[in-house]
Amino acid sequence: MSTIYETRYASNPKAVKHYDTKALRDEFLIKNLMQQDKIVWVYTHYDRYMAGSAVPVNKELKLETIDPIKSDNFTDRRELGVINVGGAGHVTVDGTTYALGYKDALYIGKDSKNVVFKSDVPNNPAKFYLNSAPAHRTFPTKPITKEQANKLELGAMETANARTVYQMILSGVVETCQLQMGMTELKPGSVWNTMPAHVHDRRMEVYFYFEVPEEQAICHFMGPVDETRHIWLQNCQAVISPPWSIHSGSGTSNYTFIWGMAGENLDYNDMDIAKITELK
Repeated sequence: MSTIYETRYASNPKAVKHYDTKALRDEFLIKNLMQQDKIVWVYTHYDRYMAGSAVPVNKELKLETIDPIKSDNFTDRRELGVINVGGAGHVTVDGTTYALGYKDALYIGKDSKNVVFKSDVPNNPAKFYLNSAPAHRTFPTKPITKEQANKLELGAMETANARTVYQMILSGVVETCQLQMGMTELKPGSVWNTMPAHVHDRRMEVYFYFEVPEEQAICHFMGPVDETRHIWLQNCQAVISPPWSIHSGSGTSNYTFIWGMAGENLDYNDMDIAKITELK
């Protein structure tokens, strides 16, 4: 089998309050992504969201269904977002091939039957980061380059959070049911992402951190506004953010992260800001 997966169940914030470091990491950290010649999935019970990866090196990888979704094809009732964080590659969807360079994205609509991932150069393989959410309508499959994304300049050097946000799989760029994905690049000298932090009880989210320099790390903050916790992450690791949790991180260097989310509201700005002085 080229596909491996695990299931994560939703956690009550009252229970998480008593987790030690290991329990917190076991519940929310995704650390087994980007395995060569494997498709890896974590199926969460937060909005039935899935985060994963596909790294074709010695062979192409076909998107296979997995038991928890109980469907003949993976996208029978799901939509899929892909962002390439490795070498050049391509994704073939029902006979149509889409080339994806570094930091290019692809939205794959519900009811796609045959999805195949392949690298152009095996010794510099594509590394496809994947997110998926349930879908009730079929929208067209569409590639989105970094240049085609909606670009936002946020933060400031004075507060160490100067960053560029690329909204890639988002209303106004591509039609989706509920899946939203994008990428945030921290400028040199900045380390804080998504600060001030926020909570959006209408959506869950997953952060995937990459371009983390060797021997550097990310400290991701989560939990209720008045009782936060932290999880340390390495390069190409992800963290699950429940709807009741803030999600923000600081690195020992600048870095890039991909955010993906799903829920009942497609309004990107639907969030409850947490004042920095109120964080505990």
